[in-house]
Amino acid sequence: MPAAYPDSYYAATADLLEPFPELEGEVTCDICVVGAGFTGLSAALSLALTGFDVVVLDATRIAWAASGRNGGQIGSGQRLDQVKLAEMVGEDNAKQLWSIGEEAKAAVFGLIDKYGIDCELKRGILHPAHKPEFADEWQRYAQYLQAELGYAQAEPLDDSALKDRLGARGYFGGYADHGAGHLHPLKYALGLTRALKRTGVRIFEESRVMRFRDQNAVELDTIRGMVRARFVLLAANTGLIELDKHPREHIMPIENYLLATEPLDEDTQKGLIRDNYAVSDSRFIVYYYRLSDDGRLIFGGGERYTPGAPRDTKRFVRRHMLKVFPQLRATRVDYAWGGTVAITRNRLPYFRRVSNNVLAAGGYCGHGIALGTLGGQILAEAVQGVLERFDLLAGLPKIAFPGGQRLRHPLHVAGMTWFAMRDRLGSPLTRLRKQEDGTARERPPGNGDEQPSVSG
Repeated sequence: MPAAYPDSYYAATADLLEPFPELEGEVTCDICVVGAGFTGLSAALSLALTGFDVVVLDATRIAWAASGRNGGQIGSGQRLDQVKLAEMVGEDNAKQLWSIGEEAKAAVFGLIDKYGIDCELKRGILHPAHKPEFADEWQRYAQYLQAELGYAQAEPLDDSALKDRLGARGYFGGYADHGAGHLHPLKYALGLTRALKRTGVRIFEESRVMRFRDQNAVELDTIRGMVRARFVLLAANTGLIELDKHPREHIMPIENYLLATEPLDEDTQKGLIRDNYAVSDSRFIVYYYRLSDDGRLIFGGGERYTPGAPRDTKRFVRRHMLKVFPQLRATRVDYAWGGTVAITRNRLPYFRRVSNNVLAAGGYCGHGIALGTLGGQILAEAVQGVLERFDLLAGLPKIAFPGGQRLRHPLHVAGMTWFAMRDRLGSPLTRLRKQEDGTARERPPGNGDEQPSVSG
């Protein structure tokens, strides 16, 4: 029997596809894509439209993992803020990475428009500051985006302007990103799949890749079959750690949990989020939330480091929701579910040439809807010899998690626990960097200190 989708609001409200067959026997193709999330679907679609013979393998179902479970947010830029990026990779590369982030949003919006995908797309994200000392930094960051990058879609919000748009407790200003957005992620992934089916691409579910060999052609073994391909694109995100040693050292799977309330009346909805924007706040352990088309609040957030899901996921997430929306205390929670996000130590995406004929991408740290979609197109470009964007991303610093396989997770948990404590205690986020003349200036906060979530 094919794997069932998790009992989430998304699975309950999407028009699910009939299962695709499991791979049995041997097949050959030009390009084999491993993973049928945003990256794999986007890569396969781009390649099929160019005329390549493509096979897609997924270990379970289409968008069964993070692509079908996340918070649905389409954020701007990278997970790190632009100033931190400039310090890490230089001003020119940082600006190129901002451009890639803009192209990523455009890729999502363009595919939705081109294929008429009904996925409840809305525009706008609010970024509220959860401590008074952070509010000015968020506003300065919006001004920085305007002045340094020409991004007019960023609007600083003082405390009064934020409260006019967001009926949540415990925020003190921030900024609005009018160029960002949010959607129903599973409907979006299934829309890409329907477009892909029309190209004749062969899709196999329940076909976990056990191993691959890069010889004259790349051979991939599944439980009941084998694929022989000229090129292989590893687009399995956290699944990369099962296929190769290098991502096991550089990608950490982290569990995150969401809920969906019962449908709310129109006045209650407007009282929560006036303009139906998504919200992603300044906590290290980010609270992220938005309204669905049928008027539910979809809320994600809260840290959990012990193995396994919470005993009561609804209760676990609900207590975080009530910190910012105490007015929902009597509101029923209809759905709660979890998902795994792939994070890297420096919060930069993971692109790598595994060998001459094998490329890999993942580690989007919560920006997977936009960066995953564009990442698939970048992998498709690289197969065809257009390497500028792939080489930029593959050349980003890759920092292994310390401690090896046995200790890396406990060490990471210790670090995240410290930052979570900082959330509660309110330690300042202000960061300084030296200008060329030797003076110091305030550095905008952006997303560099945020806990990656399954927000997108």
